Amino acid sequence: MSSRLSLGSTATAVALLSVTLTLTAQEPAHASANRIRLGNASDTSRTSWNGPAFTMNGAGAVIPASMSRAVNDITGGTGTMDVVVLAGSAPTSGSATPECDTVMTLTGVNSCTTWTLTAASDGNNSQVNTDVRNAEFVYFAGGDQCRYAAWKGTALEASVESVVAKGGGSGGGSAGHHINSPIVYDACNGSVTSAEALANPYDRYISFTTGMFEWANYGAVVNDSHFVTRDRMGRTMAFLARSVKDGLAPGGAAWGVGVEEGGGSLYLDRNGMATQYGKDAYVVLADHQPEQAVDRKPLTYSGFKIWRLTPGSTFDFKNRPTCGYYLRSVTNGVADTNLYNGTPQTNCGSQGGGTLAETEPNDTRDAANDATTLASPGTVTGSMKSTTDRDYFKVSLNSGQTASVNCAVPSAYDADLYWLDSTGSTLERSVNNGAGSDESVSFTRTAAGTGTYYLELEAYAGSGTASYGCSVSKS
Repeated sequence: MSSRLSLGSTATAVALLSVTLTLTAQEPAHASANRIRLGNASDTSRTSWNGPAFTMNGAGAVIPASMSRAVNDITGGTGTMDVVVLAGSAPTSGSATPECDTVMTLTGVNSCTTWTLTAASDGNNSQVNTDVRNAEFVYFAGGDQCRYAAWKGTALEASVESVVAKGGGSGGGSAGHHINSPIVYDACNGSVTSAEALANPYDRYISFTTGMFEWANYGAVVNDSHFVTRDRMGRTMAFLARSVKDGLAPGGAAWGVGVEEGGGSLYLDRNGMATQYGKDAYVVLADHQPEQAVDRKPLTYSGFKIWRLTPGSTFDFKNRPTCGYYLRSVTNGVADTNLYNGTPQTNCGSQGGGTLAETEPNDTRDAANDATTLASPGTVTGSMKSTTDRDYFKVSLNSGQTASVNCAVPSAYDADLYWLDSTGSTLERSVNNGAGSDESVSFTRTAAGTGTYYLELEAYAGSGTASYGCSVSKS
């Protein structure tokens, strides 16, 4: 872990540190856990708080502007609150408490306690959990998010969640930013570059932790940090394609939040409104299945929607916008140019890209879901809920029109794709073997007039709730 910010020592800081170290030596704790407290030795006592509030930072340091707003929003501008910093390793140089050094300069802070926890079992340390539950904000330092992910299922996870539930807050920078999203790129197998991720979205360095922190209004998000400086747009695109393909994101859409280092901080208030501080951030949306996302093959994904947030701009995560983005794609592992700049779309109603999610029962042609009015290109989604499941979608083609269907199938099951005429006869089929094998068909109507057809997805082996997605285009 690189050195966190250092603070020039003062007589007051030395005195506080001396007292705290003396107290720590007398307090029972695991050998791997180290505690340093700055400020008041007694916690603030109050019955209600006005959060939650969250700070998502592009690097490890606390950003005074966004943290000060969090303190003000949580306290309601009156009284003081307590902060706990959680770190997976100690700084290699400079101050032993760089985050708390900054926090203690802010109005409205009663104390700041740094806990350095180097073992997964420290998540069940009673004194750590007491400090966290008594705090009103928990800040995860930079470092290694895999260490934080190891606390999933421990008492510490529940303690952090209790802080948010009572109207406090959570946040972090770099690794601490990653752990605060519901889909965590945990880096437990190592760090991946954009080039590596785009060349193979199932690269061994790409692994995720889910089911840990799921903050209100922030669902289906994958956080990333040091975003522009380390050119991480490409890998975020791969993370999102994986999240959609593997069913990690509910509803078949995944969102990336990449924050730049050097002062970048995304502040999220209790109503789900985000405000950007310091440096840029990017919100990236993958709202359909990838055209290709399989192991040892380069990613192909058309039409990532990207919002660039400059300092002072806002983004409503509760009511997420459907316009104002620019589009970028990845073809055979090669991303479009100018990933970090684009002209925002202002007329989004004509972009196509509609999605029709299956409604059960749709296991016969008579019960088929109607996709005849779906914009082209569009997407139909569903899942093979049993080993005998069949899903039907009704489509139409004009004379001379060609339909191309590409289905991304999750790794939970093997599903086959059929193109049927109005009587149910098979005109085209795709029956690739193996769970997670994608399927595709193409058909051109040569007869006069308009014809009715059906797409059929049929479970061949396995089942599950993970969503498939079939892009349907007409030309």
